[in-house]
Amino acid sequence: MSGVLDNKALNRFELDVGETVAFANYRRAGDRVIITHTETPPALRGRGIASELVKGALALIRADGLKVVAGCSFVVDYLRRHEEYADLVG
Repeated sequence: MSGVLDNKALNRFELDVGETVAFANYRRAGDRVIITHTETPPALRGRGIASELVKGALALIRADGLKVVAGCSFVVDYLRRHEEYADLVG
C-alpha cells in the first residue's frame, strides 16, 4: 500500500514527500467522497506524485466501501486513464 493517509481532521488525503506534503481535499456526502482539489508542491510536479496520491486515495476509498466523485480535473483525467477504478465512480 502507498504512503497515502486520510487526514480526517483536515478532510484531505496526504502523501508525505520528503519535507513537504501533496494532498487531495475532499468532502463526504453520504457514501461518496468528493475529491475537490489536488495539490502537488511545484518542485515535485512532473514526477508522478499526484498520480500516486490519487491511486492511494482511491485504495482507501475502496477499502472503506465508498464511492468517489471526481470534483477536480486531475481526478477526472486519472479515472479516465485507469478503468480499474470504474466500479468506484458514483
